[in-house]
Amino acid sequence: MTSPRETTAALKPGQEAPQFSLPCYPSGTVSLSEFRGKKNVILAFYPKDDTPGCTKEMCAFSDDLKHFEAADTVVFGISCDNASAHEKFASKYNLKQQLLVDDQAQAGRAYGAVTEGRATASRMLFVIDKNGIIKHIHEGMPENAKLLELIKTL
Repeated sequence: MTSPRETTAALKPGQEAPQFSLPCYPSGTVSLSEFRGKKNVILAFYPKDDTPGCTKEMCAFSDDLKHFEAADTVVFGISCDNASAHEKFASKYNLKQQLLVDDQAQAGRAYGAVTEGRATASRMLFVIDKNGIIKHIHEGMPENAKLLELIKTL
């Protein structure tokens, strides 16, 4: 007999985004609810601070942050790393976006980015509109130009 596997959320576009409230780097706490009616949100789960793919993705978001802000969108990187690791990563690469601390993987499990037996998140991105509805889910490395085009249609 096998033991039951922990299930993670299988979210789909059109569903309400799971709420979260997480510490962030450089300071404070971020809750998804604070953006409702105000801003679109990109929630970019990534596996680990200061690794080649994650560095490329987060640096690209940092480089394009002004374009996302002009499109009324906030961008958050989120991983299971702690605040100290985020601080070192953000400082080393001069990252401009906030990095959310999900060291207990609560948001990662709610969004399906962290699965049973894994200590890190999969690379998954969620575009959430101003009403808190998931509009797009992307697995793997995103293309910022395509994300910006998508956001302009919200």
